[in-house]
Amino acid sequence: MRRKPQSVASLTEFGRTRLSASFFMRDFLFSDIAAIHGQTNAPDDPDLAIAAGTRLCEDLLEPLQQAFGRIAIRSAYRSSEVNALGNAMQAEGKSAYNCAKNEDNFAGHIWDRRDADGCMGATACIVVPSFWDRFQAEGDWRRLAWWIHDHLPYSALEFFPRCFAFNITWHERPRREISSFVTPRGILTRPGMENHEGSHEAEWQDILP
Repeated sequence: MRRKPQSVASLTEFGRTRLSASFFMRDFLFSDIAAIHGQTNAPDDPDLAIAAGTRLCEDLLEPLQQAFGRIAIRSAYRSSEVNALGNAMQAEGKSAYNCAKNEDNFAGHIWDRRDADGCMGATACIVVPSFWDRFQAEGDWRRLAWWIHDHLPYSALEFFPRCFAFNITWHERPRREISSFVTPRGILTRPGMENHEGSHEAEWQDILP
């Protein structure tokens, strides 16, 4: 079992871990919160972080990048300490920190902790530049959401206003839910809704670059 990286050398070596054809662990370790507050954004359980991150990359990010070209990672892995600080700062009204409670982020942004059901998972917040360059009208984010829904084994998608960035989550027990803070806000689909099953090609047929 690997130990938590606690030196420049060990963190550098950990960052060289290859998660998929295009992605390395280092791609997911930068945190604005950690950088500003002098924290080390490294996992307590590196092996679990690697296992969850590998599934995120191989099952979701790689096929997304193959279809749309290079994707940009805004934020991804957070240590429990970094996420807890972000949540505390958010509770003080500092909205830029924007972190849920640790328990809500286990098997999400906190890759190296299993959730309450004992499942592993991983989340990254990403932008698809080739999509944003072509589709910026109100509601256009749904085109990309439906393409992912029809093609990839995601667990959750959560869209944001700036550049239609979105959280994309891989999870051992995918819940297949899409939500948005962009107009139209709220839940786009989840199991049990009439629009959940079947093909949505009419929504996404012209979006591939």
